Amino acid sequence: MRTTDLCDAHPDLVVPAPVFRDFGKLGAFSGPITTLALVEDNQLVRAALETAGNGRVLVIDGGGSVRRALVGGNLGKLAETNGWAGIVVYGAVRDTIELRECAIGIKALAAVPRKSEKTGRGLVDVPVTFADCTFRPGEHLYADEDGIVVSKVALR
Repeated sequence: MRTTDLCDAHPDLVVPAPVFRDFGKLGAFSGPITTLALVEDNQLVRAALETAGNGRVLVIDGGGSVRRALVGGNLGKLAETNGWAGIVVYGAVRDTIELRECAIGIKALAAVPRKSEKTGRGLVDVPVTFADCTFRPGEHLYADEDGIVVSKVALR
């Protein structure tokens, strides 16, 4: 279902600020939320995407940093292979040509060529707040070309 239709049917839905660009092959995606909180370090991103996605959406609070990419072509392909519906990055991505070939949704603030650090610092499955929205593990995210909406429960 389109985010515009969801907002019309459920006016109480949370709508994050429209700060994201689309990078994946799929413009529309949805699923239960899994979260990460980290800055300029994507070791936990890889660890999450190596698990079965089961249609989930990985929401990454990268602190809004666009100095280093948290997701690139290899991780995009890994997410696709392991059944993730999408990735939302409050930060940067890279390998945009490769990401456009990944059959998942990917939204991020920007693209940057510099790779991330690999120290493993960060938090897993905690509420994260950015773009005027708090994303909680287990809530449901719906995204398309018009934006993102978040619901406490799955919508039909």
